[in-house]
Amino acid sequence: MSRRIHPSWVVMDSLENAEGNRCVDIFRRPDGSFGFEEFRRDAEDRGAWTPVQYFSATRHDTRQAALVAARRAVPWLAEADTAH
Repeated sequence: MSRRIHPSWVVMDSLENAEGNRCVDIFRRPDGSFGFEEFRRDAEDRGAWTPVQYFSATRHDTRQAALVAARRAVPWLAEADTAH
């Protein structure tokens, strides 16, 4: 489990970029709220996912709302969506 994702939170989606070195996790908290966090993976970190932003503190009422917010906040995620 990566830092900034509490062990009690359930990751619903893990969206990676084409290079496999960035991802956004959409998660659900025990209280029913949703959130997201962006991570990077570098060779010098032995492939561990490292948080790069502080989005995990935000709360959204639905999974879809968290996904929309992630697309607005993370440029590569929005770009990946428009590439398809």
